Amino acid sequence: MNAPTRSASSFVCLAASLRYAYQAIAAVRNIVYFDLETMRSADDVGGWSHIDKMGMSIGVTYSTGNGGYSIYAESEVNDLIEELQRADLVVGFNHIRFDYEVLHGYTTLDLRQIPSLDLMVDLQSILSHRLKLDSIASATFGAEKTADGLQALKWFKQGKMMEIAEYCCYDVKITKMVHEFGAQNGCVFYNNRFGKQLSVKINWSTE
Repeated sequence: MNAPTRSASSFVCLAASLRYAYQAIAAVRNIVYFDLETMRSADDVGGWSHIDKMGMSIGVTYSTGNGGYSIYAESEVNDLIEELQRADLVVGFNHIRFDYEVLHGYTTLDLRQIPSLDLMVDLQSILSHRLKLDSIASATFGAEKTADGLQALKWFKQGKMMEIAEYCCYDVKITKMVHEFGAQNGCVFYNNRFGKQLSVKINWSTE
């Protein structure tokens, strides 16, 4: 039986991993992975220029400081903001342009001042186009998102808060996995619009 082969992009990634494999010890003590879902869509609030009016239905974090997830309802949004402020680094996927803007509807603080790594923004700066989290997770781990933001909006209207929390927790888990893989290997995989698997070099080391 022939040994399985990988694409040229895989070998580029594996070669890069030799330089990064032993950089897993983080100087950053408390990385907080973060995601939230909203109560209202952009159409509901008059467009994307009013993200601060969308309202948070559920927010989820994972803290490397305490090794656990936290789930926040809208009534606990101030506790969520306080946790983000305590973080040495907040990691998310489009959280600076979207999630922080949602939270700006609840606070006068400029959350963009929090030390943050937005994986989507960083990848976009390298590739000059946006990637979806699902594309990266599928190519890198064979994992797929369990739902999407539109489904989360439907669940909110139906009062299914547990389903939103589970979906949001899964997104945080995938974000954490992607960040850790990139930090340790110096690259991540993604599928382009033609379904071809590619790799992109990044520098997400937390040293």
